[in-house]
Amino acid sequence: MGFIETGYKGKNDWWMYILGIIIIFFGTQLGSIPLGLVALSKAGGDLAVYLEAANDNFMKMGINSNLFLFLMIFTFMTGLFALFLSVKYIHKKKFKWIVTSRAFIDWKRVSFGFFSWGILSAVIILVSIYFEPELYDWNFKPIPFFTLLAISLFFLPLQTSTEEVLFRGYFMQGLGLLAKNRWFPLLMTSVIFGLLHMANPEIDKIGNIALVFYIGTGLFFGIATLMDEGLELALGLHASNNIVAAFLVTTDWTVFQTDALFVDKTEPSVSLLMFVPVFVLYPLMLLWFSKKYNWKNWKEKLFGNIEEPKLVNENEFS
Repeated sequence: MGFIETGYKGKNDWWMYILGIIIIFFGTQLGSIPLGLVALSKAGGDLAVYLEAANDNFMKMGINSNLFLFLMIFTFMTGLFALFLSVKYIHKKKFKWIVTSRAFIDWKRVSFGFFSWGILSAVIILVSIYFEPELYDWNFKPIPFFTLLAISLFFLPLQTSTEEVLFRGYFMQGLGLLAKNRWFPLLMTSVIFGLLHMANPEIDKIGNIALVFYIGTGLFFGIATLMDEGLELALGLHASNNIVAAFLVTTDWTVFQTDALFVDKTEPSVSLLMFVPVFVLYPLMLLWFSKKYNWKNWKEKLFGNIEEPKLVNENEFS
């Protein structure tokens, strides 16, 4: 059974997805309360100062970068818990059903995705630093850095997993069952995933052209999910991408402003390099995965129709 077809298990009335989205939204809002309280205390209780910072960047209020990162991740943790409750109690599904079509989650695939992209992206960044060292400042501070490393390794995957399970799992299956095809959920989840990054500060600095990267990244994760019939590769890819971004290089104008090893001093600008991942690296990674996991029937898996499997019992299909 394919990944989207696995979505037929459990309950799938349209109103359940609406209710699920509302519950997930309130879950993230509940999780944002600690960050809001810290920011409000930094504003001296002045609501006007707090609101001005909320529209710009809370970190400019002097919140410790590691504390900010953890509190930001906490909003995703509560969102993930809300998603779990929605799947279990509203849709009457097992949580793994929106993660994989396999009998069990394949953690070897998660690890392969994690290390393949993590090593490649780290090497590219380090090579860039080696050839243009004047563009970077060494920023190693032992205690902040190792705190950052611990937060990145143990908690940041919860943030990325929330996004993957929500977009490439819950939404991908729901839209697939609605449209009865594969291309619509692939396209829609990628576009929505990209548009939700419009709040990131780099969009203000570079412009909407940066959405090409985010939508392209969503397509990359989505194609890997449909071709591999599960989220495992995407979970690993997304986690390693954000972890490397968090602890290796930081800037003062991107969403990740951390105590990373290096500070990129360049001014934000549009260049061909920002499109290399989307148009070069992502296709090469997909080709590599296709060879390793023997992907076939690309047209059918990415553009084919969805048919409801024959019901065997309440939760299982043939």
